[in-house]
Amino acid sequence: MLKAYGLAEVPSSARRRIAILSVNGTPWGGSEELWFQAALALAAEGAQVRVLKPRLPIGCRRVARLRAAGCAVSDLTSPMRLPRQIYEQITRFSRQGSIVWLMFWAGLALIRFRPQLVVLGQGGNWDGVHFGFLLKCLKLPYVIISQKAAELYWPPDKLRRHVQKLYREARHAFFVSNHNWQLTEMQIGERLTHASVARNPFLVDFDRPLAWPAEPDTVNLACVGRLYPMEKGQDVLLQVMALPKWRSRRIRLTFYGEGVNEEGLRGIAQMLGLENVHFAGQVTDVAQIWRDNQALVLPSRAEGLPLVIVEAMLAGRVVVTTSAGGSAEVIDDNACGFVSESCSVSGIDGALERAWARLDDWPQIGSAAAKHIRGLVPADPGAELARELMRVSKESGLAWTEPKLSNQSVASTALID
Repeated sequence: MLKAYGLAEVPSSARRRIAILSVNGTPWGGSEELWFQAALALAAEGAQVRVLKPRLPIGCRRVARLRAAGCAVSDLTSPMRLPRQIYEQITRFSRQGSIVWLMFWAGLALIRFRPQLVVLGQGGNWDGVHFGFLLKCLKLPYVIISQKAAELYWPPDKLRRHVQKLYREARHAFFVSNHNWQLTEMQIGERLTHASVARNPFLVDFDRPLAWPAEPDTVNLACVGRLYPMEKGQDVLLQVMALPKWRSRRIRLTFYGEGVNEEGLRGIAQMLGLENVHFAGQVTDVAQIWRDNQALVLPSRAEGLPLVIVEAMLAGRVVVTTSAGGSAEVIDDNACGFVSESCSVSGIDGALERAWARLDDWPQIGSAAAKHIRGLVPADPGAELARELMRVSKESGLAWTEPKLSNQSVASTALID
């Protein structure tokens, strides 16, 4: 029976059923990395892990890794191999209809899988509210992972009490920063005592920082992230680069990433005549970014705790950013980075100017950043979260037992893959 799931034989006492339900509507983003790493760690411990997510990207290497580890993975937008165009057409005409579609297929998969714990992964801090209602109806215990909370997004009054219930009835709530935890309490008007901070994973070496780049004639700055100025603030950074003093300095700014506003940002750069600004697209080798660049400039309007800040600091690079989300929690301003209080031209310009005034100290600042961040994040955040999930389940009195599925149940479960 285990072979039907693609799982190796493990002692029956170790079999656990954990479902991960991600409600993030983008194909794959940074908000998926934490549960992804935790799923791999749980599978390595012998758990049965089932991942449910909309808009899974075709050919995604992470999906391939999940399946290779024995995790079942389902695309909620094209269940039973139905054409994804059906969901996209529903979304085009009715947002409520698209939610019903996802909830129906998620509910069917959960009923068949019968998990003993559900991990509800949110890109924000209340976008999973409808799925919380589903989990309540199915009487399934769940925990929440919230990747972002922002002053820009407040639950409307008609949803506020439902968001309260979402958190109140969760076994535990994980936030990627203290800021997000505290802001969520403000937005729902309740203290969350069954909550904690879970750090996001990263894609650079934890053991040691990278060597400082050879001194070039040009100072290379990287802005890494989704090209989505509503949250990431790249439009403000382009306006800063258009100021006469920054035009005259030996600077090259490179945007790394993709997004729905790439054409618009390129248009701004062209309109402002910025010849020292370039767009590199999506880059898979994160370490190479930091071999080529001395500093990260991240002018965010809204964040959780950006993976890219942690990665840049681990690599030993200087970070210039805003206080959005938990960014200021991991940066000692003026010592291992530079923080602006706002995503504004004056704020970003001021923080960048403070950094520029200490250009000769950048290697030492980067070294201080590398040491500082290693004291704040675990070496393996995914495994850390997996251990926390085990702890929460034990404290909640959940009994882990061998699933008693018939061959017919096994076959029906596979239909949604």
